[in-house]
Amino acid sequence: MATMMGTHINQPPLFSYRVHLEHRIRANHPLRAIKERIDFTFIRAAVADQYGHNGNESVDPVILLKLMFLLFYDNIASERELMQMLPERLDYLWFLGYELDDVVPHHSVLSKARRRWGPAVFERFFVRTVGQCVAAGLVDGKKLHLDASLNLAHASCDSVVKSGPELIAALKAAYQAVASKLDDTSTPADYPAVNDRVMSTTDPDAAVVRHGTQPARPRYHHHRAVDDAHGVITAIETTPGSIAENQRALPLLTQHTLTTGTAPQTVVADHKYGTAENFVACQQQGIVTHLGDARAKQRHAGSHGIFPESAFTYDATTNTYRCPAGQTLPPRRLHGSKRTWEYTPAKGVCAACALRTQCTRSKTGRTLHRHEHQALLDQARAQSHSPAGRRDRRRRQHLVEGSFADAANHHGFKRARWRRLPRVQIQDSLIAAIQNIKILLKPRPPVPAAPAVAHIIPFPGGIPPHRSATFTGPAPSRSV
Repeated sequence: MATMMGTHINQPPLFSYRVHLEHRIRANHPLRAIKERIDFTFIRAAVADQYGHNGNESVDPVILLKLMFLLFYDNIASERELMQMLPERLDYLWFLGYELDDVVPHHSVLSKARRRWGPAVFERFFVRTVGQCVAAGLVDGKKLHLDASLNLAHASCDSVVKSGPELIAALKAAYQAVASKLDDTSTPADYPAVNDRVMSTTDPDAAVVRHGTQPARPRYHHHRAVDDAHGVITAIETTPGSIAENQRALPLLTQHTLTTGTAPQTVVADHKYGTAENFVACQQQGIVTHLGDARAKQRHAGSHGIFPESAFTYDATTNTYRCPAGQTLPPRRLHGSKRTWEYTPAKGVCAACALRTQCTRSKTGRTLHRHEHQALLDQARAQSHSPAGRRDRRRRQHLVEGSFADAANHHGFKRARWRRLPRVQIQDSLIAAIQNIKILLKPRPPVPAAPAVAHIIPFPGGIPPHRSATFTGPAPSRSV
């Protein structure tokens, strides 16, 4: 039987009563799982004190948070573009709780909400995702990987000005005064400045630093801690690009303990974190240090062909060193910042020594340095160079760097979308929360339950009257 070709007549009805967005979203749509598992309604109580009791009614904070979530979840270029796309995306409308005829809010409501709420609200959203991952058994909490990423600020090189330290400090103070009038915040005072001769007039919070062979540009530093079990991000911090990785290691460990409720037992990171301060601090807290050794990466061209420090014998009873020539090196002074003792021989000893050319090239003689907690430092470095330490650092390369790659490729992580430190902190909190949600909702095969097997346990002389000879559970290692 022949089939007649049909022709669709595009004539929209005057009224439509049969459009139900719930039926238009497929069952396996990613946003459906997010809507079912993630509670966005906490935001109402979190920001309730920032709204009044009269005046114009704002957009629901739940919708505002979901809009900012979608902005980074699908890496949409701008808030303006997101609002333009919204009427076209039935899944977005359904996720937000809108109907087809609802009015889409103006894109400016998002910037106003960010300014009113501040970064602490978005950090709380991130912490809630960590808690859900902990409750789902996706966080072990005992082994932690640390790393940092140097990201571009939303400012060009043309905005960078160079001058003397006095003028740059005055410019920063002026920008800080303007920011305070606008109820905005800037770089905290406890962040030390590395370069006090340059600043960006577009984003004064961003530090002008180099990255590898790339030229100096305004940048931010994103620090994060990743759990070893499934790659859940448990701690984050965003700082100006001048703040080095090793300075934020201990704050990340503290934040991890607060967000997960579990103190780390092993910390893994590359050689940039392997400073004496981090080694000793971790050892004092009982944390195994699988950090790369920063000292091993240092190259001393002038030390080739001379006696290493291991050739000198330390005497703990007298707190002195004995050199290969048999001379004594007593302690001279304690360096306040490095917390190391300096050991030098008496004046003229090295100049008259027959082994001088094999020991030092310094005119004043050989000098040794010993940390005030050298025993802990030696223990930490032994853990660093152990096979387990090297194995953990190899795993860190794909675990943490894979986390950064996912954030950069899918969520616009490598460049700041907004200016000033608080807004960049909001961006990084949202991206980290999205990555944790993806891990939480990732399908995993169910773990099969171990079958219960009855085992007969023979007892010499018969079965004790108070104990059954049959029990259900794992097989014993041996018969009693």
